[in-house]
Amino acid sequence: MEENKNKKNQPVKSAKKTKKPNVFKRFGHWIKNKFSGMASELKKVTWPKFSKVLKQTGVVLAVVLFFLVVVTAIDFGLTELLKVVGK
Repeated sequence: MEENKNKKNQPVKSAKKTKKPNVFKRFGHWIKNKFSGMASELKKVTWPKFSKVLKQTGVVLAVVLFFLVVVTAIDFGLTELLKVVGK
């Protein structure tokens, strides 16, 4: 008997729930938060001087050209080796 009494005396849960905004508003808020966070992080970045960027770009291009020559030479050598072996 007491079990029935306890169940009846419990407060009824509220049927009202907070309604979420629609998907477009939520997506808009998400995008806004991402871009504002990105902007605040970009303000913290210390950007290099143009001369340093130019020097580093030159180093990268030199390394790429060096390996281009090395890989091309290896390819040419292996091609000639296959021609000799194939005869």
